[in-house]
Amino acid sequence: MKPFGGCGPSIPGARFFSPASSEKTQQLTYNHSMTIEIKTSEDIAAMRVACRLASEVLDYITPFVKPGVTTGELDRLCHDYMVNEQGSVPAPLNYAPPGYRPFPKSICTSVNHQVCHGIPGDKVLKNGDVLNIDITVIKDGYHGDTSRMFFVGQPSVAARRLCEVTYECMWLGIEQVRPGATVGDIGHAIQRHAEASGFSVVREFCGHGIGKRFHEEPQILHYGRPGTGERFEAGMIFTVEPMINAGRREIRDLADGWTIVTKDHSLSAQWEHTVLVTDSGFEVLTASAGTPARPSLPARAA
Repeated sequence: MKPFGGCGPSIPGARFFSPASSEKTQQLTYNHSMTIEIKTSEDIAAMRVACRLASEVLDYITPFVKPGVTTGELDRLCHDYMVNEQGSVPAPLNYAPPGYRPFPKSICTSVNHQVCHGIPGDKVLKNGDVLNIDITVIKDGYHGDTSRMFFVGQPSVAARRLCEVTYECMWLGIEQVRPGATVGDIGHAIQRHAEASGFSVVREFCGHGIGKRFHEEPQILHYGRPGTGERFEAGMIFTVEPMINAGRREIRDLADGWTIVTKDHSLSAQWEHTVLVTDSGFEVLTASAGTPARPSLPARAA
């Protein structure tokens, strides 16, 4: 089982989702009795707020990401901003799936070869590091989930390219979202671009539905074949969050029980948005004043 995010069917028993809500909601059932919640207009309005707040935490923390700061200090700053300025709740803090010790911090900070779920602490950032900060806030019972890559000082050419290609991968996946499209359409677009660029896609983790629960169906795999998997319907909300490695795709767990790293110690990058399926396409919910612009996507991959 993997915490925070779901994962692909190649890892039996590896998913974690919160207990089902007792509230009556409009639902769709797809393959293998998979139940996907269709959000109401009230749900969507609340999700827009929660997702914007999550993105604004990343806006806030951006100027503090520089050589010499510790990941623990970044966590402290984000926690104070969420709790005291936004009135939101940091969802990762004390999050404890069955079999896992409670996550001890309010954000995830994954540096260089750390793929995801890095625990903030005494790690001092240095010039040339690349850092993923993953934010999930809860506001009025709804979750907003997003992450960005940050350059600490001046990155290497290789690190910059990995982060840029990963950002393109996320957007290429998002661009597939519309009613009638499938999970496989997203995964294929991401995998094709990542591998054509000489990189690999982590397969043990994936995007996920989100709303009143941190993790819901469907699982959004970041690899696959077009036209396969669940079909999207207006009102679905989920994350697209590819993790792309500079080297091989294999990963391993650290002894802290949470941090995931590349097995070959190569760099890894991740970007994440929460996306709503609209009647005509998609809406990125995790947008704010400091959100990076949509990239110019390669014509061969679009």
